[in-house]
Amino acid sequence: MDLHDRLDPVLVIASEHAYDVDQRGRFPDEAVAALRDSGLLGLTLPSEHGGLGGGPQDFVDVMSAVAGACGSTAMIYLMHVSASMPLATATPPGIPGLLGDLASGRVLASLALSEAGSRSHFWAPVSQPADDGTGLHVTAKKSWVTSAGHADLYVISTKTPDASGVDLYAIPADTPGVAVDSLFSGMGLRGNASSPMTFDVKLPVHLRLGDSRAGTDLMLGVVLPWFNLGNSAVSLGLSRAAVDAAIRHTAGARFEHLDQSLSALPTIRAQLAKMSIDLATASAYLDRAASRVAETADDTPLFVLGSKAAANDTALRITDAAMRVCGGAAFSQHLQLDRYFRDARAGHVMAPTADALYEFYGRAITGRPLFDPPAETAPATMAGSGVAP
Repeated sequence: MDLHDRLDPVLVIASEHAYDVDQRGRFPDEAVAALRDSGLLGLTLPSEHGGLGGGPQDFVDVMSAVAGACGSTAMIYLMHVSASMPLATATPPGIPGLLGDLASGRVLASLALSEAGSRSHFWAPVSQPADDGTGLHVTAKKSWVTSAGHADLYVISTKTPDASGVDLYAIPADTPGVAVDSLFSGMGLRGNASSPMTFDVKLPVHLRLGDSRAGTDLMLGVVLPWFNLGNSAVSLGLSRAAVDAAIRHTAGARFEHLDQSLSALPTIRAQLAKMSIDLATASAYLDRAASRVAETADDTPLFVLGSKAAANDTALRITDAAMRVCGGAAFSQHLQLDRYFRDARAGHVMAPTADALYEFYGRAITGRPLFDPPAETAPATMAGSGVAP
């Protein structure tokens, strides 16, 4: 079965329920069930564990298509892959068969990295475990956890017990002390259940990913490249859906008194052309970024940093232009352009934010450390997996 055979049923179901998911702000259970059944939750996982062994370009292509059908479903899928990849790099030996469960769809994973205390600086958790006499225990307040209350497994970050680094842990959802703090209600991506959570949990060593203090390298060297590629693909999938909707509407809607379509207006055609060129340019950049993550080179870090920022800004421009071009029809919701417009704004503020990425990119090309002065838990470089400017 090729990727299209796996993907097509997911797209049909996601598209069918996308409007209701957005209107009601509900979790897209139908689309997520289709993803579980499709085998696509294992898209990037090794074939020896039942995964499809796909690479960055496969991920970008599939993610973009899912985003065009339903942005909320795409974000849930993105967070699953972003959580699965560090697990594939440093699987906790205490969870037998975990990668197989992730690949088969039996386990839906998500990331729980950002904290209220350090906000979008996801690489710098403020939670710190301590020995309570029975082992390590932590109370971590996590913000913006996608699939909160729906995921089967969460990858969380904490400081090391001595605060000298960062550790990642794989926490099953049924672990005592795992709680969703409040329900999500957002402007966009309204069905992705991105809620704050509290992890008041024991931290046995067998749930830690890799050696102590390996968390920073896993976050910046594994999670960040896959998350940025996927987030970029979501932005461009939403952009492509907006361009297609705008072209269909302006080609079909007519000025009856002139007996011509909206697209007969030169100003409309010029806007459509700019949107299409903007999309093609950003897509080409993202494809290059995917190739650089697949086969690392000296400029891989720049593409990792630049891809998300560029795609996020592209989505803002394109969806804004689509709303303007389609006018009142866009605001009436039947084109669903308003959904693309709102969903596209989420990527720009997701950590690392587009503005932060531009700053990091500027530091990289001018030879400065990414963090100046380095924060207590933040590295001076994006080490690991070839991502080290």
